[in-house]
Amino acid sequence: MLGLWLIVMLLILGRVLRMPGRVTLTMIAVLWAGMLILQLTLPGSSAARAVGGNAAGWLVLGAVVALVVAYRRLLAMLRRRAAPPPADPVQDAGLSDAELDRYARHLVLRQIGGSGQTRLKSARVLVVGAGGLGSPVCLYLAAAGVGHVTLADDDTVSLSNLQRQVIFRDELRGEPKTYAAAEAMLKLNPHIDVTPLVRRISEDDRDLIADYDLVIDGTDSFKGRASINRACVAAGVPLIWGSIAQWEGQVTLFHPALGGPCMACLFRNPPVHDAPCAEAGVVGALPGVIGSMMALEAIKHLTGAGQGLRGRMMLFDGLYGESRMIEVARDPACPVCGTQPLAPGAA
Repeated sequence: MLGLWLIVMLLILGRVLRMPGRVTLTMIAVLWAGMLILQLTLPGSSAARAVGGNAAGWLVLGAVVALVVAYRRLLAMLRRRAAPPPADPVQDAGLSDAELDRYARHLVLRQIGGSGQTRLKSARVLVVGAGGLGSPVCLYLAAAGVGHVTLADDDTVSLSNLQRQVIFRDELRGEPKTYAAAEAMLKLNPHIDVTPLVRRISEDDRDLIADYDLVIDGTDSFKGRASINRACVAAGVPLIWGSIAQWEGQVTLFHPALGGPCMACLFRNPPVHDAPCAEAGVVGALPGVIGSMMALEAIKHLTGAGQGLRGRMMLFDGLYGESRMIEVARDPACPVCGTQPLAPGAA
């Protein structure tokens, strides 16, 4: 049928010449109307036979095409109404011009925007451990503009740290890790406040922890992790937890106050062989992967973006390049959080 071939040729011509869709659609509509008029006025003519079909067939075809076009325009209108308005960073008076430029890639993300960046700026985060996991956590929190970071660690920089603890440099050997890391963070972003604590965090620090919005645990011993977990549960503060060994790592968020588990729900007893990285070994890039995931989860938690890891744990196998997500649940019989009441509105 010559009529259909003419319509196809117009579609191809519109694509090749990159004509606006409305122009192509108008041309096809004019051609369709002409062929319909021809079939209505001269149904038996040679021109009508060359075009092909009949008036009823062209009317049905036109009606089908009109319905398809109307349906697509209705979908586009509904999508525009459903999409949230783009974030407008210039409307946020809490950020200086330098900060607007520095955080520009955050500000254009509709999940963060100006309001999310302001929440990052006002957030208070306690990072426990400035080693392999703490290094990328500290760097990315500083780069993201987390306004108040306290870093706790009682260790000093040694030569064996530099294989994976990328926040330090060779000339810093012997320096307290917290001071060296704080200096690196402030050089990266002078718009934040960093407080170094040259000591460990224990269960007795629940009052200290209560002053923070989030705790990030980058330590490497079961005893230390369990103590931090108990303090966070007592203070009702969420805890982002990551661990690494050899080629594998895990990341999750413990927050019993909102219905999630705590560390003791999953790991009540210490492992038979609680070997730190110095004994078990760890590939240098693995802390960067897991630590970056921890920093990402912190940014999501503080801004409210996306779905966090409360009630879920991400497992990563660097040797085989595999990752998977498992669900984890709060244990009502947990000796640490089992008796803690849920916060109002917690699911």
